[in-house]
Amino acid sequence: MHDIGFIRDLAIVMMVAGATTVLFQRLRQPVLLGYILAGVLIGPHTPGLLITDQRTIDDISNLGVVLLMFTLGLEFSVRKLRQVGIAMLVVAVAEVGLVFGLGYVLGGAFGWKSLDALFLGAIMALSSTMVATRTLAESGLRRHPFARLVVGLLVAEDMLTIVILTLLSAVAIGGAVQADTALSLVGHLGLFVVAGMIIGLLLLPRLVDYVAGFQRDETLLVSALGICFGASLLAAWLGFSVALGAFLAGAVVAEARQAGRVIHLVEPLRDMFAALFFVAIGLKIDPAMLLQYALPALAITAVVMLGKSLICGAGVFFVGHDARTALRVGLSMAQIGEFSFVIATLGLSLGVISDFIYPIAVAVSVLCMAASPYLVRSADRAANGLRRMTPRPLQLLVHSYTGWLESLKPVDDNAVIAAMLRRLLWHIAVNVMLVITLFVIGAYVNAHNWQWFSTLGIGRDLRHSLIWACALFLSLPLLIAVYRKAEALGMLLAELGIRERHVGAYTQPIRQILARLIPLATLLALAAMVSALGSAILPPLGVALSLLVAGVVLAVVLWRGLVQVHARLQAALKETIDKPAPPPTDERH
Repeated sequence: MHDIGFIRDLAIVMMVAGATTVLFQRLRQPVLLGYILAGVLIGPHTPGLLITDQRTIDDISNLGVVLLMFTLGLEFSVRKLRQVGIAMLVVAVAEVGLVFGLGYVLGGAFGWKSLDALFLGAIMALSSTMVATRTLAESGLRRHPFARLVVGLLVAEDMLTIVILTLLSAVAIGGAVQADTALSLVGHLGLFVVAGMIIGLLLLPRLVDYVAGFQRDETLLVSALGICFGASLLAAWLGFSVALGAFLAGAVVAEARQAGRVIHLVEPLRDMFAALFFVAIGLKIDPAMLLQYALPALAITAVVMLGKSLICGAGVFFVGHDARTALRVGLSMAQIGEFSFVIATLGLSLGVISDFIYPIAVAVSVLCMAASPYLVRSADRAANGLRRMTPRPLQLLVHSYTGWLESLKPVDDNAVIAAMLRRLLWHIAVNVMLVITLFVIGAYVNAHNWQWFSTLGIGRDLRHSLIWACALFLSLPLLIAVYRKAEALGMLLAELGIRERHVGAYTQPIRQILARLIPLATLLALAAMVSALGSAILPPLGVALSLLVAGVVLAVVLWRGLVQVHARLQAALKETIDKPAPPPTDERH
């Protein structure tokens, strides 16, 4: 009867969701808010008991979150992250970090246990992509200049979501925040996210484009969904949430040339499963518990709306935008949503947070959703009021600061040099992450497959030596690339930083010394980092030194071939990431 019961419950959810869509469109209220309220009305905690099977509720919720996170990942891409710019990325990191800290402190002030406070901070830290973009679209502001900044902050937050979900999963499984847990977090993050993204970018976009070549929509849709659920299963197998795997799968598929077609095909499913997800959220709410914790929910709502508005607004202003634009951005980010529910669900599924955290998260989100359209529409009035209230000396100071930042922007030759520096630093960072990932994979293999080595008669020292040697050999093209990029960076900085008018005849010798020191310092820093991360697989000292010498000899002998190998990998990644932008899609969502 469970199968029939599941179909009955799913039919009820879809009928209620359909009625809610029509009703809340007529009332000009956020449809997502209606889905949650509808879920409360048909859930097991209200009279009528339309849906009472907890297994069904969990199945609907998990199905909804996988498809929802996949579609959110499709709207996130490496190209969009690059277009965000370092300024918006810094603002997003500061905002998420500060709000996370506010949430943790607030949870402590309520007397909650540390994990409850930690998850509360994460719930408060992430704004809702769906609520923010829908509010802008429904208000007719989607094409305004400030809306691009809002979308940039949301894309940057999407990237931080990967980190937060990973860290919370590992902390929850470990049960506490400890040094060894932190090291394990770095290892799992490097293994699953970095390696998964790099390998995925090399393989999956080409696979999607190949399938799209058949010109059959059902084939492309089924293949994309297969990638989604496969990545979710892989994430679950590695101890992560299915939501993280689905989001990463969407982000990788978004780099395919035919990503626009995939998004178009998945859009109806996205709307359907968004309805399932938000109705399932309401199904889990106990109104009695919600009333019991009404005061904490109101306090958290006030902190979210005020804190996000001030922090995002101040950050956008300090990176060079005018006060009106900063205020509009801040008010547009003043809400929480789908990622917060995913985080709360993660805590509940792992059994590490109290039952009241989930209804509080929903209550805060509902209040923010209801207020968000009014906040966005009132931004101009609020800006005019603040301008009238601001003393003239302070207004002059604000205009002077904005003008000063404008004068610092690189132009002409400086712009070219700045672009060269960014490109070199970006290449170095990517290669460093890949080297770290290889050694982290080695540590993972060592920790999880030691019995397999034992059956082959391979002892601990030999096992460490083999794994470390493989990681070192595979890293050689990347290490050579780091050295070459650091060498180019050193030459550029030496030319810019050492002027003949300051040091006279010593200009060239000093430039040569600086140009050599920078790549050597880079390699030493990388060696220290790899040693720390690969400490679990370090062979005996004599063996390690012998392997290092062998690695240097191989690098010298195979230098040209290793450079060519890296060039091919870099060209493949560059071709994937720098593909032409897909045609614009309907942005009503």
